[in-house]
Amino acid sequence: MILIADCGSTKIDWCVLDGNEVVTQIFTCGMNALLMTEDQMYENIKNELMPNIKDLSIDEVYYYGAGCLFQEICSNVRNAIYRNIPAKNIHVDTDLLASARALCGNEPGIACILGTGSNSCYYNGEEIVDNVSPLGYILGDEGSGAVLGKLLVGDVLKKQLPEHLCRKFLEEYELDRMKIINRVYKEPFANRFLASVSPFLIKNIEEPAIHRLVLNAFKAFFVRNITHYANYKTFPVNFVGSIAIYYRAVLQEAATSIGVTIGTVIKSPMDGLIKYHSK
Repeated sequence: MILIADCGSTKIDWCVLDGNEVVTQIFTCGMNALLMTEDQMYENIKNELMPNIKDLSIDEVYYYGAGCLFQEICSNVRNAIYRNIPAKNIHVDTDLLASARALCGNEPGIACILGTGSNSCYYNGEEIVDNVSPLGYILGDEGSGAVLGKLLVGDVLKKQLPEHLCRKFLEEYELDRMKIINRVYKEPFANRFLASVSPFLIKNIEEPAIHRLVLNAFKAFFVRNITHYANYKTFPVNFVGSIAIYYRAVLQEAATSIGVTIGTVIKSPMDGLIKYHSK
């Protein structure tokens, strides 16, 4: 049996595959390998995944994860998995490769993630051959849920949005200046907190100030990432992630302004990964 993991910062989608058949699918809390130790990831897998698959014999694991950027980090993830699941083969790759395989299969194309974080690549049908580093929500991750949330709370606290929107946001999320400062600077997983408030934007997207904030964030994603691929006007730009789904109209508006053609947009890569690994 094969265990496939599509791991983001907010949630992990696990799927056990026996040939072409899906045996079970489980959702657990997310992990970012860049921000977690091997022991923390081991405990996460042990407590949340293992009770659901303890009676299954896993021969091979394909783990695609947020933060899996360097060999040392991938080794930590591999060790955390092996301590729970001593499979013969454990493959650890970036969540970006998962998106590329799910969106493009064995064909070349540009694949992007727009979820809690953001990323992009040019994929030649087998592997990623070009990637503009996302840099995380502090230095990059343009267009992501975390950055949209960061822009939103920054504009609220600096009173860059109309007063009624600032008041509405703080009341709806039961927040004030000090609560926001604590969540961002003193408590763990600030990226998750920031992403968690971003739905306020889509609910109020008809407000000109909100629409402008989101549109500019997506334009920044295209300009700072996609336009650096030499063939970005040759291939459609494909997306996976909840932000791409919910904000598709504004994403399309931003793409048109930059001269980009949007192709496939899906919420989760798992269906594509099942198809890819079934082969």
